[in-house]
Amino acid sequence: MVYLALINYILTINMLLEIERKFLVSGEFKDAAFKSKHIIQGYLCDQENRQVRIRIIDNKSFITIKGGLELDGISRFEWEKEIPNDEALQLIKLCEGRIIEKIRYYINHQGKVFEVDEFKGKNLGLTLCEVELDSSDESIDLPKWIGKEVTGDKRYYNISLI
Repeated sequence: MVYLALINYILTINMLLEIERKFLVSGEFKDAAFKSKHIIQGYLCDQENRQVRIRIIDNKSFITIKGGLELDGISRFEWEKEIPNDEALQLIKLCEGRIIEKIRYYINHQGKVFEVDEFKGKNLGLTLCEVELDSSDESIDLPKWIGKEVTGDKRYYNISLI
């Protein structure tokens, strides 16, 4: 009985673990996108090992809590919940200018969805790509428009771009 409870607990923790790699984009990608979304996100808490963000994606809003990076350098705790748009707009006001705006493009490639963020505002000209993995040692085939890998480079965290 205890063994079964432990397995369920581990499965729950793994569902809250984000595993991703991040890259600069060095080529044309928009023709490969199957959809795009406008994103505004602000940070209520922006500490290195803990962030609380409000995100408005087109007409849906979310609150997200992220922890610091694990030892593997590509995974971390992430919890997210949808919230009403009017609440998100009120919470964005509390972010005191710590806001990012971007267009996110979604691209299928070799069984994975690559998310490409084209930044607006003070980050105009920066384009980053993230791909979520099933495990930290998973190998992936990269599209030809992928540039330098910046996984773990804090300069490219959204929290650093605010």
